[in-house]
Amino acid sequence: MKIKPNKLINTLETFGVNCNFEVFGFEKITEHVPEIDLSYRFDPETTASILAGFANNRRVLIQGYHGTGKSTHIEQVAARLNWPCIRVNLDSHISRIDLIGKDAIVLKDGKQITEFQDGILPWAYSNPVALVFDEYDAGRPDVMFVIQRILETEGKLTLLDQSRVIKPNKYFRLFGTANTVGLGDTSGLYHGTQQINQGQMDRWNIVTILNYLTNNEEEQIILSKMKKLNNKNGKDIIKSMVATADLSRSGFMNGDISTVMSPRTVLTWAENYLIFDDIEYAFKLSFLNRCDELERPIIEEYFQRSFGIDISDAKVANVKE
Repeated sequence: MKIKPNKLINTLETFGVNCNFEVFGFEKITEHVPEIDLSYRFDPETTASILAGFANNRRVLIQGYHGTGKSTHIEQVAARLNWPCIRVNLDSHISRIDLIGKDAIVLKDGKQITEFQDGILPWAYSNPVALVFDEYDAGRPDVMFVIQRILETEGKLTLLDQSRVIKPNKYFRLFGTANTVGLGDTSGLYHGTQQINQGQMDRWNIVTILNYLTNNEEEQIILSKMKKLNNKNGKDIIKSMVATADLSRSGFMNGDISTVMSPRTVLTWAENYLIFDDIEYAFKLSFLNRCDELERPIIEEYFQRSFGIDISDAKVANVKE
C-alpha cells in the first residue's frame, strides 16, 4: 500500500489529550482499519503513549491486568487515525513459521508447485500497518527472537531461508501488550508468561501501564451501550454490577480468586440480564459458572456485598422498567 498519513489530527478534540507533537492519520478508511466505538473512554497517559508511537515511530508496550482493555485501546486510537491495525495473539501455539511464512503447495498453470507463502510479519512490515502483539510476555522463545529483529525502528527483517532482506515501511508501527513487565509470573496470576531478556525489553521505547477504569467511568460506558437500563432502577443495578466487578478485581490482585471480571464481562452480564430478566441467573451465566468451584463462595460474597442480598434471594432485585 503506497499511502501515507497526511491528515492532521486534533488530539484534544479527538482523544481529550493535548500532545506537544503533531499527529497525522490517513484520509481514507481501508480494509484493516478497526471500527470506531463512539462510547470508548480513553486513558490520557496511555493514549499519549500510543499517539507518540504512531507519530514518532516509537515501539510501545502496554502492561496491565487482564481485562483493562490494553489491545482495544490501541485499536480505538488506530480507528480514529484510519490506521490499518492487525492483532496477533502470541499464545503458545504461535511459532516462528506462523510469523515468517512457510512453503506451501500451490496450483500454477495447471501444475502443483511448492512456493513460499509469507506470514503476517513480512506483509505487515512492508506496509503502513500497526502490528499489535497481544500477550507479548507469553510468546515462545523462537518467536521472541524473530520479534527482536523488528524492535529496532530501522531494523531489517532478514529471511535466511529465502535470502531476502525486508526493509520496514516508513509507516509500519509496532505495539505490544503484556500482563507483566518481562519478569515472568511473579504473582502467580499469569501462568504461562515468560521472562523476557533485558536486551529485548530495552528495545521497547515506551512502556506504559493501563489500570482499570474508575467505577463511575465504567458505569457510564455500560449505560451508553445499554439504553434500556438508562433509568433510575437500571442505573442502580449497573452500579451494583460494577461494584461486584471491582471487588473481584481487588480479590484477583490479592490472590484470593483466579478469575477476574473485566469490563467486557460486566457488559455481558447486563446484556444477559435484559435477556433473562434475572440478575442472579445472568450473573451465573456471565461469570460465576466459569470460576473455580472452591472460589465461588468468595465471589457470591462479592455479589451479596454489592447488591445487599444473598445470591439465592436475587430474584427480588429485578427492577427493570
